[in-house]
Amino acid sequence: MQHTLRRCLTMATMGTTPRMRCFATLPHAPEQNKNQTSRNQLPRLMDFPEIIWPSALNTIKNWITVQFIIRPYFDSEFQIKDFIFGAKQALQVVSARLVGGDLNKLQDLVTPDAIAELKPVVQKLSMTQRKQLEINESDIYLSFPYQIGIMFDDANDKLQKRWVEITMVFHVMRGLTEMRERGEEIPWNMGTLPEYQDRVFICNYRFKKEFTAGQQSDWTINVANHFRAIDLINESK
Repeated sequence: MQHTLRRCLTMATMGTTPRMRCFATLPHAPEQNKNQTSRNQLPRLMDFPEIIWPSALNTIKNWITVQFIIRPYFDSEFQIKDFIFGAKQALQVVSARLVGGDLNKLQDLVTPDAIAELKPVVQKLSMTQRKQLEINESDIYLSFPYQIGIMFDDANDKLQKRWVEITMVFHVMRGLTEMRERGEEIPWNMGTLPEYQDRVFICNYRFKKEFTAGQQSDWTINVANHFRAIDLINESK
């Protein structure tokens, strides 16, 4: 039988390519900092388009997917808030392994294909660049599921294989925990302020789990990207 792999987003409809790189609210980096920024800039860890902000259309589709597909047919106890909580913890663990270069220890969390793509990039990073990958869960100030997708594999007439993929976006400011402990006022728009731009990082992680009857798996990560919005601004000029 001809192999058919169907990827469905929400109501069996595949969403369009994510809209990314929305920089209208971000000022350009000062001219004198360009050379230093270039040396410290993180290269792209994986071949995946950078996602910064949520999509209103995807948010509606995600809600429909959870309420009318995942919970009734896949997992009646699934809660997106619980998933986000676990995703933050996974981000912290994975980032620590990336900093240490211990990618072989990620085999239970990250897919083999993703590790194979990450390893040569991480090995070439300077120590300064690697330190930028470290994420403290308490430094995350914004997190949301950008896209929730459902995939079906109809290759087997008797057993339909199915998976759920969730692309998460995390906004992180290095040192946010210490600022809170000191009682400093946290600007709501800190990601757009020049004095914070070098400390604000965005992480795109995509999680995948199999929900085939009798063959359910744990959540694993098949995409892991870290970048700074200010670096994207400099690239686009």
